[in-house]
Amino acid sequence: MIKIDDALIEELIRQAVETDRKRQNYDLRTSDSDTSQRMLNALLPGTVVPIHRHKDTTETVVCISGHIEEILYEEVVSYEGASQSSAADALIKDARMMDAQDTMRRTTLVEKERIMLCPSEGSYGCQVPKGAWHTVNVLEPSVIFESKDGAFTPASPCDVMN
Repeated sequence: MIKIDDALIEELIRQAVETDRKRQNYDLRTSDSDTSQRMLNALLPGTVVPIHRHKDTTETVVCISGHIEEILYEEVVSYEGASQSSAADALIKDARMMDAQDTMRRTTLVEKERIMLCPSEGSYGCQVPKGAWHTVNVLEPSVIFESKDGAFTPASPCDVMN
């Protein structure tokens, strides 16, 4: 049995303080055959969580203690070409399979929403939609519960923004 109480929360934050990454997770799976992803994650202000997405699963985030912002981004695609054509023209050219020298596709992320999670203020959690780009901003030492469907797979380079 795993008991989630003040002692565990305090220990996770103590461990996070001792890491260069300023965070520490605690796996809540009970066996290697458990293919879900369930964990506690202690996060300190200054930790860097790269903007990333989970293409095949939603993510549930519940703030157990502390104060964080879950930040969601929208993907915006633009096209730049050798000629000064409009984005619509570039789309048509792209659809006709022009080579990369003629048209370059550029993807940028624009902040869409900030969700404050702070249990002392009555805001406990959120659901990050499948495929949504997101990160967190940690405002005070915090512990969150995270869950995702399926077994853990490392993010591919196209699912993390540098």
